Amino acid sequence: MDCDKKCACCEKRTERPEEEKKKLLNRLHRIEGQVRGLCGMIERDAYCADVLTQSAAVEAALNAFNRDLLSRHIRTCVVRDLRNGDESAADELAAIVQKLMK
Repeated sequence: MDCDKKCACCEKRTERPEEEKKKLLNRLHRIEGQVRGLCGMIERDAYCADVLTQSAAVEAALNAFNRDLLSRHIRTCVVRDLRNGDESAADELAAIVQKLMK
């Protein structure tokens, strides 16, 4: 989506140190590779149980990524916003946690 248009994903930004950005991107690239591996398994008619095992590994990796990013978000963005008097940060955090717990 073009961020020149108003959308929820473009209103706020998080400046991340290069090292943090690199770690997050590396994790996402590994997850991307796992998903490509799943595609390859389907293309090769891999056994269902093996595909499901790999799918569970992808889900676990993505959950770990989400936990790490959520923890960073709370310690940085949420704390900053609350200190600046923006109490909507608590509502935003609650909504994010609800989405992650589905």
